[in-house]
Amino acid sequence: MNFLGAAGGVTGSKFLLSYEGQQFLLDCGLFQGLKELRLRNWAPPPIDIGRLNGIVVSHAHLDHSGYLPRLVARGYRGPVYATTATCDLLKILLADAAHLQEEEARYANMEGYSKHNPALPLYTVEDAERSLRLLSPIRSGTEVQLGPGIGIKFFRTGHILGAASARIAYELAGRKKYLVDSGDLGRYDRPILKDPESLKDANWLMVESTYGDRRHPANPDAELAKIINEVADQAGALIIPAFAVGRTQELIYTIRMLEDQGRIPALAVHLDSPMAIDATEIYCSHSEEHDLDMQRLTDRGRPLLRSRHFYIHRTQEESKSINAIDGPFILLSSSGMATGGRVLHHLRQRLPDPKSTILFVGYQAEGTRGQCLQQGAKEIRMFGQMIPVRAKIRTIDGFSAHADQPEILRWLQGFERPPQRTFIIHGEPKAANSLAQVIRERLKWNVEIPAYGERVELS
Repeated sequence: MNFLGAAGGVTGSKFLLSYEGQQFLLDCGLFQGLKELRLRNWAPPPIDIGRLNGIVVSHAHLDHSGYLPRLVARGYRGPVYATTATCDLLKILLADAAHLQEEEARYANMEGYSKHNPALPLYTVEDAERSLRLLSPIRSGTEVQLGPGIGIKFFRTGHILGAASARIAYELAGRKKYLVDSGDLGRYDRPILKDPESLKDANWLMVESTYGDRRHPANPDAELAKIINEVADQAGALIIPAFAVGRTQELIYTIRMLEDQGRIPALAVHLDSPMAIDATEIYCSHSEEHDLDMQRLTDRGRPLLRSRHFYIHRTQEESKSINAIDGPFILLSSSGMATGGRVLHHLRQRLPDPKSTILFVGYQAEGTRGQCLQQGAKEIRMFGQMIPVRAKIRTIDGFSAHADQPEILRWLQGFERPPQRTFIIHGEPKAANSLAQVIRERLKWNVEIPAYGERVELS
């Protein structure tokens, strides 16, 4: 096993598994955040594409899937395995990511602020479309052969729609062995999706640690209600940079719940992200993933996700029309870390306005604009300009789709016996070290934290 990403950090998830002459890439994610990380996306692929037999994608977030078109552009033509719902999400997410990269390159060339001449996208829409033709959907709970002597089975994690842990089964010395990649673990007792599924056995385990050093606040709904009421009283704009897949859908669900309970006024809610609009429709179409509360939320028998006054903005003209809207209103737009997408244009307009509130509801990786704003930046660079920050910057941690430390431990305790080796991945050093320590102390497991590029023998 070679740890080619999400080792020592939370992005660029890639793990290369070699077995009896076969090679499989577990996750195929983009590096995000610091420039030194993003440059890895542009470097030659760290694998021999000609020897790669298959790619397994745990879920549709770009830090787990967004490097796939880059490999396809370099010649990969093998299968890409993912759950049925993940395949549906990838059809919109990868195409959107490619479109944004083409647009950003075009804008950089037009404005002349790129150091490269000409500025180029990491990959194109055509590359993304070729990637989608390689998708091989697998239903959760169904075991499928990847190659001679090696198979895979997906287990729901509740992180986002379709997200799954991957259990790889193969034979060593005539005995079946299991490698489990946790993927991104979701929350227990959260809206829309079923709880994470337990696995019973693993010889080797890779477990994410994004929030491995903390406990999520218990009542994020109350915090959101307080902020919305403040925005309503001040007739301001509430701008929420939100991941188009997962976070946006939970926010829409929660806003509608707060409206129905009379805890907030029914403000206009604008969803400005074609990808988030499409993702919301896909969320509604996969009822097999829904928990009981979501199953009851229907309109004429069809699952429903919308607030009382709900407006969608697909085209650029519809997006620009939001600039003329006075508060109070709520705007949901991607990306969640303010690294790209339409939300940047809204931030450029609303950040200088003291009546505006910018609310972050998810993890902000090191080096992203979201983290800079959280840390109190007085101005921030966007589109080659320095934008003054006068808006209120708020954060709610409890909406994270990642399990916190107690929830990770709860999932780990589902194993009937300790794995031979447990590898802590997908976490900043502080979070990974904290989780490793608590696993050693409470579960008495053999725990390791692999470094980026490290290779280990699973035998």
